[in-house]
Amino acid sequence: MTVFREIKAQVLASLGAMTAAGTLPEGLSFDAVTVEPPRDPAHGDLATNAAMVLARPAGKKPRDIAAALAEDLASAPGIRMASVAGPGFLNLRLDPAIWQGVALQVLGAGAGYGRGVPGQGRVNVEYVSANPTGPLHVGHTRGAVFGDALASLLDFAGFDVTREYYINDGGGQVDVLARSVFYRYLEAHGQAVTLPEGTYPGDYLIPVGAALKAKVGDAYIGQDESVWLEDVRSFATDAMMALIRADLAALGVTMDVFFSEKSLYGTGRIEASLTDLGNKGLIYRGTLEPPKGKLPEDWEPREQTLFRSTEHGDDIDRPVKKSDGTWTYFAPDIAYHFDKVSRGYDRLIDVFGADHGGYVKRMKAAVSALSAGQVPLDIKLTQLVKLYKDGAPFKMSKRAGTFVTLRDVLDQVGPDVTRFVMLTRKNDAPLDFDFDKATVLSLSYPVSFAQSALACLAAVLAMPPGFAGDTALAAADVGLLDHAAELELLRKLAEWPRLVAAAADAHEPHRIAFYLYDLASLFHGYQHLGKMDPGMRFLTDGQPDLTAARLALIRAVQLVIRAGLGILGVTPRDEM
Repeated sequence: MTVFREIKAQVLASLGAMTAAGTLPEGLSFDAVTVEPPRDPAHGDLATNAAMVLARPAGKKPRDIAAALAEDLASAPGIRMASVAGPGFLNLRLDPAIWQGVALQVLGAGAGYGRGVPGQGRVNVEYVSANPTGPLHVGHTRGAVFGDALASLLDFAGFDVTREYYINDGGGQVDVLARSVFYRYLEAHGQAVTLPEGTYPGDYLIPVGAALKAKVGDAYIGQDESVWLEDVRSFATDAMMALIRADLAALGVTMDVFFSEKSLYGTGRIEASLTDLGNKGLIYRGTLEPPKGKLPEDWEPREQTLFRSTEHGDDIDRPVKKSDGTWTYFAPDIAYHFDKVSRGYDRLIDVFGADHGGYVKRMKAAVSALSAGQVPLDIKLTQLVKLYKDGAPFKMSKRAGTFVTLRDVLDQVGPDVTRFVMLTRKNDAPLDFDFDKATVLSLSYPVSFAQSALACLAAVLAMPPGFAGDTALAAADVGLLDHAAELELLRKLAEWPRLVAAAADAHEPHRIAFYLYDLASLFHGYQHLGKMDPGMRFLTDGQPDLTAARLALIRAVQLVIRAGLGILGVTPRDEM
């Protein structure tokens, strides 16, 4: 049991005793009672809102409840002091032994400290899902890192997670890709060509054109588009997806499922999803009012087949089939999510770029309708990344033609720095990525800070008498860890399980990066004390018991930092 759960159990037990004694009325719900660190550590180790949330239903003043609760908790094990503050908050000071025991909890659980109990539910996390028309760019990189870290966080928290990539290979952009590759195919045959406007100009298609030549020879030379378009389309899509898979692998991202949009067409799957909505009375023929301002692409001033998405929280109903009988862009997306719902997931998460913000309400409405409100969909938007080098915006990639690629970023700083930096801001906040800061080993940069802490920890544990194994350290007298810096580190370690659960619940993996930075900061401060005061060194001459206790503490710090970096997908380094 974690410290927070242990103390909350004490608070709930005291509230139960107060109810039994008649101090509180019967039938009160304690669900809203929390126990958490106060904003100002000077106020105490923990604080509870019990009196504030129970005052109204109990018909009592908050301070009266808080005073009675404080009196009952004063004799509770592990609580040194309980004091009423403000209108009725209750601040708690804990016995240092409570915090000192955290080191042994971490050692006992090892790499599993803070890991959630399995069986929390099945979750599908869809991310990246870039058009297969070129290499991944820096915007995709942020979505890939965020989605992958979120999936790892949910896995650590006890969920059964599927990582999924939706291949957008069903639209006209793949025909444009095929034509672009065909021009590179002609180039490979020695023909001088000028790429028409609207095709993809990047050099990355040159080897694809050469590969097509190696496969079919001159079979498509002089042939009409109707002869080669479908074959080249398939060939080019496969080549681009191979490139994308390689880019993702270089970033440390591996998908469980690649789902093809093309597989939805001509198979009845789109029709099946709309039939499901139709059976629920949510599909009808109608004409939408022209929206105010700029007209969206899917609006037509004539009768269309519409999805009654307003019944599930959308602003307006949405077209699913145009007046000419062709599908809108929204129709296959409905079918794709119908497939996800049919696979039995308990919740769905989609990671979109910020330019897809207009899709959020309609997709939520679709999933709500398809699942009868039983499967929640959370859509996380990733904002733009601005790249800087030498004090100026980073130049575009010649290879890509129009954007900075994922490979450009990895070539500059590598996957570890890329991943950590992408997670130092919340996903929906703009991010400035400075290559100069990222490539210089500096404790002012988060990934260097966390990894340098690990390197220091490994170095200490490798020194004699050094790391004797977790079993041996678990017998250490942790009651000797009574310095303020040691207790502060222990309090931070105690937060880890709670932090993991909260970050997973909020779908915010950046909280892990922030926590690791704070934990590493506390460790570096603790380490610095030994340089100033020989009595604060990790290995203390003539005091084997104190040395063992401090080694137990730093081993616990090492385990948590390694676990956190594992969630973020950053390689833990024992040397810098």
